[in-house]
Amino acid sequence: MVASFPPPFANADQLIAQVREHGYAVLPPAQLGKLAGLDIADLDALHPYWDDLRPDPYLKDGGRYRQRRHSCFVADGGELRQTPHRAHWQSLEYNALHGGMLRWFEPVDPTLVANPAWPKLLLALGTTCSALKGAQPWYVEAHTFRIDTSDGIGRPTPEGAHRDGVDFVAVLLVGREGIKGGETRVFEADGPNGQRFTLTQPWSLLFLDDARMIHESTPIQPLDGAGHRDTLVLTYRSGGFQGDD
Repeated sequence: MVASFPPPFANADQLIAQVREHGYAVLPPAQLGKLAGLDIADLDALHPYWDDLRPDPYLKDGGRYRQRRHSCFVADGGELRQTPHRAHWQSLEYNALHGGMLRWFEPVDPTLVANPAWPKLLLALGTTCSALKGAQPWYVEAHTFRIDTSDGIGRPTPEGAHRDGVDFVAVLLVGREGIKGGETRVFEADGPNGQRFTLTQPWSLLFLDDARMIHESTPIQPLDGAGHRDTLVLTYRSGGFQGDD
């Protein structure tokens, strides 16, 4: 039996203070809805889009457990603008496993992007970033992930504990079905402190300062047959996308 620790949930109005003090914060679904001005039903309506992701062809461990899509946006004040489709790139400094490669993924479904909940969610988190580091345009990469257990095990973060090379990272649990594992671990980048917990409620949010914190999720296994874990990962970077410079 492996212990499962509950998330250290905060309220939406505590988010900025929590990030300033601890480097990260975790919101339950209702508080994410409050932050973005959305009902849980609005968010739940997005979940079917995770049934139409594409296999990740770049996994260096030879795995077939990850499906995803990827698109880029600029959040500037109250406006969200999608950029021309581009590759996802990280340096080897931040991703020793898959860094240094131009990884081209299918874009996020246009009907998902057109859903009114999408810009509300991305802009609300952009406003949070500006409250922490000053009002400015934020360069947002959106990744829709499904990690499945069709091979017996799935790895949400095959690169291990890492930073993403951005300013802020938002990890939203969209859903989990028929699995065990998938524990979230958050550590200080320059210190000994860390926390572990398991996100189980759809539309829970982990928001972290990428310069201060390292994060990972442990592998998942099926409870009976096959299962999967769906997430939306949003990264916010000032000045431009990774690879622009």
